Amino acid sequence: MARMTTTDADLRLASLAAAIAEPARARMLCSLLDGHARTATELAAVAEVAASTASVHLARLCEQKLVDVLSQGRHRYFRLAGPEVAAVLEGLQVLAGAPQASFQPSTPSRLRAARTCYDHMAGAAGVALHDHLQRRGWLLSSDGSSYELTADGARSMEAWGVDVAAARARKRRFACACLDWSERRPHLGGALGAAWLDLSLRRGWVKPDLDSRALSLTPKARREAQALFGIALS
Repeated sequence: MARMTTTDADLRLASLAAAIAEPARARMLCSLLDGHARTATELAAVAEVAASTASVHLARLCEQKLVDVLSQGRHRYFRLAGPEVAAVLEGLQVLAGAPQASFQPSTPSRLRAARTCYDHMAGAAGVALHDHLQRRGWLLSSDGSSYELTADGARSMEAWGVDVAAARARKRRFACACLDWSERRPHLGGALGAAWLDLSLRRGWVKPDLDSRALSLTPKARREAQALFGIALS
């Protein structure tokens, strides 16, 4: 791999600065600082530009490796390319003295709390599980989307009642990050996510809604989530 010279680095810096400096692109980037992914339509509204103009801006940001694109079904979401990008933007915001707007989801509260996403759990409860497993260092990823479970993680999930071996044996991805459309952060997908939803139903932690994908969190779930994960489910 060729080593970057000082001149190359200067040109790269100038190119990145130019990409950030355009006001519409700056607004798009700053809106992504909360860690939530957004669609091109949402970013167009944030930047106050037409959809076609937003597409050009987003292509420039992708080209400069400032944002990544996530495909979820028929939808495409954009997020910051990594913590280094966020750190630079936050530093620039400090210099600019600009306030940071928070993400305001429009999803109905029943669906946002917990729901099914194909055969696994989504919503705030699904994201909470994903975040807990990552905080404990139990999910390992080489590509940012597919996961392997550490030995400690496997033992803990088996102690909770998840059949990890059966999940591994299924002819599908074992575990993966599935972008949550209400939280705009990953929840746990794949065979392991499906096994967790199955366990949650069997343990009486959630009850399925008859008319929608919503899952009702039971009082038992709220009690045991604190004991299992050290988190409170609202």
